[in-house]
Amino acid sequence: MEALPGALGTSASLSLRLGQAIFAVASLLFMCLDIQFYSYTSFCFLVTVMGLVVPWSLTLAVVDVCSVFTNRATRQPGLLSIIVIGDWVLCFLSLAASCSTASVTSILLGSGRFCGVKLCTRYQLSSAMAFLSWFLLLFSSLFNLWLLPSV
Repeated sequence: MEALPGALGTSASLSLRLGQAIFAVASLLFMCLDIQFYSYTSFCFLVTVMGLVVPWSLTLAVVDVCSVFTNRATRQPGLLSIIVIGDWVLCFLSLAASCSTASVTSILLGSGRFCGVKLCTRYQLSSAMAFLSWFLLLFSSLFNLWLLPSV
């Protein structure tokens, strides 16, 4: 079967993985610029999940770089199943973390007492970056899931 764009071992997968890592790092930076995020569980959950997404995405980006430069795609069923499972787990966790962060930030902005506009804007940017990372993670997991039966 011809390589599906975005599946493991392609240059499109490499760009998806690098995008995931960049958006996850941006989310972490926007969240961690302030010390007060420890006060809210959903913000700590976002930091934890994005802290898991970064090494996962960078590790698979290294696999993609090796596959692209050697012109050999990784087509081992066991390895691909582990990657699909890991992608789906992180996909659901990052969606949950970004949704919970967005909702808590909305509540904090609505009350007006708990965080200033500048601080809540950082939290909103962090949530937006987490959504973008989730979006790219969803696409890479769908492409790899689509490739799994053909292996």
